[in-house]
Amino acid sequence: MSYHKQYDPNGFVSYFNTDNGDYYRSGILDDFGNDSGVDPFMAAFPHLLDIGIMGHCHHGLTGKCRLSGVQCYQMGGSIKEPNMPLDAYKSIIDQSKGKVYQVALGGRGDPEMHESFEEILRITRNAGIVPNLTTSGYGLTERHADLIATYCGAAAVSYYKTPYMTRAIKMLSSRGLPTNLHFVLGGNTIDEAIEMLSENKIPEGIDRVVFLLHKPVGYGDQERVLKHGDPRVEIFFDLLTRPEIAERTGFDSCCVPGIVTFAKAVSPETFDACESGRFSAYIGPDSVMRPCSFDQTGKHTVDLKHKTLTQAWNSQVFNGFRNHAMTACPDCDRRSLCMGGCPICPEINLCTDSHQNMRGES
Repeated sequence: MSYHKQYDPNGFVSYFNTDNGDYYRSGILDDFGNDSGVDPFMAAFPHLLDIGIMGHCHHGLTGKCRLSGVQCYQMGGSIKEPNMPLDAYKSIIDQSKGKVYQVALGGRGDPEMHESFEEILRITRNAGIVPNLTTSGYGLTERHADLIATYCGAAAVSYYKTPYMTRAIKMLSSRGLPTNLHFVLGGNTIDEAIEMLSENKIPEGIDRVVFLLHKPVGYGDQERVLKHGDPRVEIFFDLLTRPEIAERTGFDSCCVPGIVTFAKAVSPETFDACESGRFSAYIGPDSVMRPCSFDQTGKHTVDLKHKTLTQAWNSQVFNGFRNHAMTACPDCDRRSLCMGGCPICPEINLCTDSHQNMRGES
């Protein structure tokens, strides 16, 4: 495997596997170049870009997504907008060359359905950036699978429990591509998640099950938001402390307050608080950049048609978003581990103190 080492102007070093996208980050370096053990707050430029190349979703517009019980936060079952133009994508990659490690291709739909999908993958790799993506598998073809296996470091298949999901897992994993399963964790699915992990029912061909916490955004409703007092929550997070389960699972940073609260045996070095606006950002198909794709308020957006990526990253808009991570929960002795959790949907924070102690404008 080939690793790229990069010094960040904010005083730390990162290591990036140029084959599959694995990423490691040091703490702040002292005057002698030694790791101080103090986590850096942010990068001078995003290390990961989530690029929403899709403006509409073929899968969602058929109604099959909603039939599967998934509540799309991008509202792909009703919104139909243009996909990101190839020249807009190329501009993003040109500005990211030598700075960004990997991009996650997504948006409102399966990225392999983009009309310039092959060119997008080629442009990305030629710039020394590893593309990764998530698919429902609905329109996935053998040709798509070949391209993904050739250019991508990894792929994820959304957990829809459909024949095309199973087919997609087989198509991608059979080509030797690390293939994960994206499982939306909510009040309606946590029982199944517990069963999958405790009874080793992870589908064949899957490297890891990555749990994504349900948010009440888009089609997502409040009823599915997990509650701190739900006894199933403690059972679920306790499972993550078992080594044989930990090596087969992953989670988004939205789950970190739950890990800090319920899975104290998990080493802090293995997870990171919400990285939005600190180490990652989202760019929509309209070339509007925001710290997180779940922020659909329009409050924290910068139009890249008028600003560069660097200008957006260093803007007052992004600084305002980061303010939450700097000021939330000032009296909590664990705040350095989760930084107050989600500033967009505080109700998802699986911490008894998160609602009472948050302070500052996000």
